[in-house]
Amino acid sequence: MSPSTSFEREPDRLVAWFRSGESMRTRSVGGVVLSGRVEVPAPPARLLADWEREISHMALEPGDVEAMPLARARARWPDYRRCVQAAAGWTRALGLEEVLASSDVALMACRGARYHHDGAQYGAAAFCNLFVSEDKGLDVHFPGTGDRIALARGTLLVFDTCQPHAVVRRGGSGFHAADFGPGQDCSQLFLTWELPVEDAHVARALRIRFDVEPAAPAQSDEEQVRVNGEPASVCPASGQWRPPA
Repeated sequence: MSPSTSFEREPDRLVAWFRSGESMRTRSVGGVVLSGRVEVPAPPARLLADWEREISHMALEPGDVEAMPLARARARWPDYRRCVQAAAGWTRALGLEEVLASSDVALMACRGARYHHDGAQYGAAAFCNLFVSEDKGLDVHFPGTGDRIALARGTLLVFDTCQPHAVVRRGGSGFHAADFGPGQDCSQLFLTWELPVEDAHVARALRIRFDVEPAAPAQSDEEQVRVNGEPASVCPASGQWRPPA
């Protein structure tokens, strides 16, 4: 019997097309997820109740990620500044200097999150997320890098927006809407900052290279991610790349 031979599959080549000023530019997709934990105070009870009412009114469905009113939250959140300072100190320690201080911030809520990438809208950015909810048995999963990070109050992440990710049940495989059904306490609130990938500190931390396909921007004016040279989408259940429908 002839010995069998196994071959390692070449990793997918991901290229992001993103808008840089008035023109399009290409870049690699950062394969590094930076994560950590900082001490931040629990939001006050009245703010938590306000968030629950807001989530109820917006009818947040399993897998959805939606923006929350940040200005109103700040008025009822005496420790908001401490949260921002903790995130800024953590990113500074990673070598990102003062990039967080000059980046746009938003408050988001999710009830789990289907596998997706954000490169079609935020291809010029990396996300920095600070979770302010308690541990509810959920992880954020990056199938492309293998990172799986437990979500709890004070969890911090920095990652490339073009890297597929999801919020799933701890220990589970894939995203299942039934894991986030009615009556389950599974909403997560987090602050998110858009860090510019063209900032040298951000690009170096996430190992992003630019102008990897110099001819590509002339072919399209849409931000997108291409896999091995072809347009692709992310399977919302598994996080695997697939050809567009």
